[in-house]
Amino acid sequence: MEEQSSQNKKRFILLLVGLIDSLLGGAVLLLYFEILPFDLSSLGIPRWVVGLIGGLWFLTGFVVFLYQLTRPQSDE
Repeated sequence: MEEQSSQNKKRFILLLVGLIDSLLGGAVLLLYFEILPFDLSSLGIPRWVVGLIGGLWFLTGFVVFLYQLTRPQSDE
């Protein structure tokens, strides 16, 4: 019974982390597409690097979140 509770906690934490990573990656993409009012050129980072990091961050967070939602639960 205790193992099931541990699995549920682990699953909840991974869901939360995936959701937060997706939101942060989405915010970086909003900066990249100049929807949020911040000048990235003042940081000296090339725009393509910001877009790549934001895209990868968003996609990995989304994949972790989606996998945890669709993963079958073991009721042993």
